[in-house]
Amino acid sequence: MSERNDDLCDVPGILVGHDTDLEAGTGCTVIRCAWPALGAVDVRGGAPGTRETDLLDPRCTMTEVHAVVLTGGSAFGLAAADGVMRALAEEGVGFDAGPARVPIVPAAVLFDLGVGRADVRPDAASGMRALRAATGGPIAQGTVGAGTGATVGKMAGPALAVKGGVGSASEQLPDGHVIGVLVAVNALGDIYDAETGRLLAGARSTSGQRWLADDIAAARSGAQPQTPPPAPDQAPVPGTQTTLAVIATDASFTKAELAKLAQMAHNGLALAIRPVHTPFDGDVIFALSTARDAATAAPAGALPLALAGATAALTLARAVAKAIRAATGLHGVPALRDIPFAHNR
Repeated sequence: MSERNDDLCDVPGILVGHDTDLEAGTGCTVIRCAWPALGAVDVRGGAPGTRETDLLDPRCTMTEVHAVVLTGGSAFGLAAADGVMRALAEEGVGFDAGPARVPIVPAAVLFDLGVGRADVRPDAASGMRALRAATGGPIAQGTVGAGTGATVGKMAGPALAVKGGVGSASEQLPDGHVIGVLVAVNALGDIYDAETGRLLAGARSTSGQRWLADDIAAARSGAQPQTPPPAPDQAPVPGTQTTLAVIATDASFTKAELAKLAQMAHNGLALAIRPVHTPFDGDVIFALSTARDAATAAPAGALPLALAGATAALTLARAVAKAIRAATGLHGVPALRDIPFAHNR
């Protein structure tokens, strides 16, 4: 790789565009494939919101993905994929189904209706704008696109949350291929820097001087927590927190191998978000190969796949930390950079 932005667009054939509505506190992100990619998915959260993910099952025959949509707006936001499909169809991009070309656009949503306006959500026009804004990087990160209204650290309720957002990173494999990730972090749990083990962001105590993780440690030791439990009307609701990610590589992997790659990448979320994959989260990871022969290539084998999966997990964990550090406060939800005692994190 001659030049590297340390983001998903370092993978050949990947373009990324955002549509951001700061006033409404929502948006969407489109990962566009410059040519058809092979795709798979792994869903771990207990309350996902998705579209066209069944096609990515290795038991299904579809071997083309033309774009992936990550979006806010809860289930309403799935409408953004309509605009992406419409714009791609206008360009003649899609699976050749005979009478028409049908763009294959898997999508997943996160819940951001508690930030900004709940009555404004990404729609077809939003998805179309994000697709048309897609470029080869560098990728804007933080409070943009699908991460516009994202928040983290909600174990004590949304009133004490910290701002989440979009993060992206990449690594080069020993054989010269690239692993890139993009993540929209909207988690119930606290966020850790996997490289240092330090807590980055979590629920604030009512005094503003402690993170919730201190309270978890206190509870385990039998001490009195510093942060009170959330009021009944502020308790977490299933489906209202979700971390969404796309893993991409230019290495040739079969559809089944990509499914394993996505599965292994979830380890990166476990390194960076605690707790994760809860009944309240809808965590979803897509995996794409932009290798032009991916749909017909022989399996890469266990060792290359294991190395790629481990790299994807570590890169995803780093991207989660980048999202939190890049985020800016919005609609009364402070970002890490806004909290005085957290500046050294």
